Amino acid sequence: MPRFSVIVPVYKVQAYLHECLESVLEQPFTDLELIAIDDCSPDASGTIVDEFAARDPRVRAVHLTENVGLGRARNAGLERAIGDYVIFLDSDDSLTPDALHAISDRLKNTDGPDVLVYDYVRSYWTGRTVPNPVTTHLAEEGPATFTLDDRPGLLRVLHVVWNKAYRREFLERAGFTFAPGYYEDVSWTYPVLVAAESIAVFDRVCVRYRQRRKGAITCSPGQRHFEIFGQYDRVFAYLKAHPETARWRPLVFRRMLDHFSTVFTAPDRVPRGSRAAFLRQARTYCRRYRTPGATPPVRTRIRHALVRLGAHRSYRALHSARGLMRRVRRAAVAAQRAVRGAVLQIHYRIQRLLPLRENDAVFSAYWGRGYGCNPAGIEAKVRELAPHIRTAWIADPAHHHTIPPATRRLTPGTAAYWTALARSKYLVNNVNFDRRLVKGQGQVFLQTQHGTPLKHMGLDLLDRPAAVGETDVRRMLTNCDKWDYVLSANRHSTLVWERVYPADYTTLEYGYPRNDIYQNATGKDVARLREDLGIPQDSIAILYAPTHRDHCRTQHHAIDLERMLRALGPRFMVLTRAHHLSTIPQVGKDSSQLVDVSDHPCVESLCLASDALVTDYSSLMFDYANLDRPIVVHTDDWEAYEATRGTYFDLRNFPPGAVATGEDELIDIFATGEWRGPHSARRRAAFRERFCPHDDGGAAERVVRHVLLGETAGLPSAVPLEERRPAAAPGPRQEPETTVTHPTTAA
Repeated sequence: MPRFSVIVPVYKVQAYLHECLESVLEQPFTDLELIAIDDCSPDASGTIVDEFAARDPRVRAVHLTENVGLGRARNAGLERAIGDYVIFLDSDDSLTPDALHAISDRLKNTDGPDVLVYDYVRSYWTGRTVPNPVTTHLAEEGPATFTLDDRPGLLRVLHVVWNKAYRREFLERAGFTFAPGYYEDVSWTYPVLVAAESIAVFDRVCVRYRQRRKGAITCSPGQRHFEIFGQYDRVFAYLKAHPETARWRPLVFRRMLDHFSTVFTAPDRVPRGSRAAFLRQARTYCRRYRTPGATPPVRTRIRHALVRLGAHRSYRALHSARGLMRRVRRAAVAAQRAVRGAVLQIHYRIQRLLPLRENDAVFSAYWGRGYGCNPAGIEAKVRELAPHIRTAWIADPAHHHTIPPATRRLTPGTAAYWTALARSKYLVNNVNFDRRLVKGQGQVFLQTQHGTPLKHMGLDLLDRPAAVGETDVRRMLTNCDKWDYVLSANRHSTLVWERVYPADYTTLEYGYPRNDIYQNATGKDVARLREDLGIPQDSIAILYAPTHRDHCRTQHHAIDLERMLRALGPRFMVLTRAHHLSTIPQVGKDSSQLVDVSDHPCVESLCLASDALVTDYSSLMFDYANLDRPIVVHTDDWEAYEATRGTYFDLRNFPPGAVATGEDELIDIFATGEWRGPHSARRRAAFRERFCPHDDGGAAERVVRHVLLGETAGLPSAVPLEERRPAAAPGPRQEPETTVTHPTTAA
């Protein structure tokens, strides 16, 4: 019996069907059957289905003798399904890479709920992707499984069948089948959700919902949009037949009125000559099923009142008036911004006409988040080696306190900001400045980057929809054309940068200035940092720094850190640092062993203070390797990460230390001493040789002398790895291996 039965109804989709079926069959997760229902399609769709069935035994081709519509075609698939869970996929949509593996894991981790609701993105024919607007209802918070009473907001999620996995036994026991006609998802989704005894959510994007330019059923004008009324008859009939669900009538009634409003106001559904009749029919249904309760906001109440009255002209007028008011408000705000922006741009253009300030340098990092990374290392070295150069740092006001007193502070979008961009000779950033920056003659732009790339970057993201988002490739390349120098830490980075950011710049393979501190810090510096962080003298401090998952709206806690510390005992403590894009707290409450350091302004200080690093796919591992301290890589979701983001090499085959594929294995690595054993040390040595050839403590000096002082010859050469003496961690002496009993998560 397969884990999943994936049911795909097929009708007039020959242009999209290959992509749909391949998105299922090319999943790394193979425990599935794919039931493709040819609904008597007049094009080549039936032939395509047969071709797939001939080459893959997991495909079951079903050819109906007459066109029965989407709902009854799905029923034909349900009758043949034998999987533990049923998944519906429309034949012009597709699954995201490794979605089935992720769904299977989520089902396992939530003890097999009746229904699992997962996320999706709209994928437009123009190439634009738009996230689910109500994805907050899929946040994995609270109990792993629940009923609709616990999270009624799920009824606000798009009422479609293809964003859920259904336990087949639950469907058969409840006798659920699809009704004929348009909007068949309505009469399925509401009864299923109210009947489910256990529901779970999964905020991972698992489906690409194709928005076709032409041809989609719901975007085709016609009288069949009146079939929505019959679908709500079936919903309320179900609620009536099951008195225990009566409490849902007010909320379903409100959602029905919202749905009627959406269909009525959509320009490409109800024909103009039929709109009055549609609203009169809506009025009849309002009277038929009106249920007190679930009071909506004032605006919604007005709209519902007009639906109940059947006042289609008033409704259209109100709809048009609201649209006009929104446009007027947006126009007023936009005009105000435009005037201010125009004034600043005039100021900027005037400043660009003035001579460059040859001894001015302006720095920034991470889109104005404060003083740090490679630009900070360079800025500090400029003040040391070139005191005649005046430095300024651009940051949002909330981060001005991180900027050294000797450095001028600039706020983005101000006149001083634009003056600095126009007249400073040197521009240094680890991302990009404002896209309106016009690099003047004689200006020098140093792009420092902000890490050695493991994950795909730049042009390599174009075939990764979950990662590329709404990246404007043309703008990205335009920004690249402004770069004069690009900083690289190693040959691997050089080869990647020059390919994924193609432009006419010079690559400086000098190492990363942000890593200089690892070679220059002293034992006293490390001891002071540990004391400031509250690390006891005899403790082993583990820095846990996971990266961001582009394919997850909510970032998961992949490791139960409290459980890990219970297993390892009081000698260990964890400093946990969330990725800057994550908004989920790493720990519920700090303790003496578990401290959230996400807000600490300097990650390099955290690295110096720790005895070991635990990470997944963060570029921090390349920096931390310069300390020659143990690194443990946690790769529990490697397949999903590789499929959605893409990586330049298999980290599991060339790691900087021990590799854990799960939480228990991670605990064992620390409990047995493998984390700092000889095998891990050999791996780290090979990793350092490949990725740390130039990070010898002198990277910032080489950059400043070359770029700002013009010394292209006689620069300090890199110190060989074997001659370096990075700051040592004053952790406790090594003790014999121990055996632990893994506590349960609930312990």
